[in-house]
Amino acid sequence: MDADRQIQNLIFRYAKLIDDGDFDGIGRLFAHGRIIAGDGAGRTEVAGTAAVTAMYETTTRRYPDDGTPHTQHVTSNVIIELDSGAERANAHSYFTVLQQVADTDLQPIISGSYNDTFKVIDQTWWFDTREMIVGLVGDLSRHLLIEF
Repeated sequence: MDADRQIQNLIFRYAKLIDDGDFDGIGRLFAHGRIIAGDGAGRTEVAGTAAVTAMYETTTRRYPDDGTPHTQHVTSNVIIELDSGAERANAHSYFTVLQQVADTDLQPIISGSYNDTFKVIDQTWWFDTREMIVGLVGDLSRHLLIEF
């Protein structure tokens, strides 16, 4: 499988794991990487499997009926740029999160973009950094366990 496809699969696997409520799986994606969210005083940076898993467990609501956040993360407009040595890469993409819970209609709750970097370790592509940039915010009260 070529590098572009492997990187694209990492980007899309993140969306699937969060929608499945598999926060351990998300943590494993960042075993060699970190997530940066927010800016200024609200900036959060977490690195490694345990810290990333803990961040999702303490911030993202999972519903008892199926253990998921009842979301669908849609990732689009993916642009991947490989370095000349093909061991590092950058990607930019958009995200839109849809949610439907028992007392609400299906609705978009947040959108923005990801700035990602990737690296090869032992012939496998890994997230190096995921920077989450929020663009538009809707009703996050049924998605997050914290105030946004």
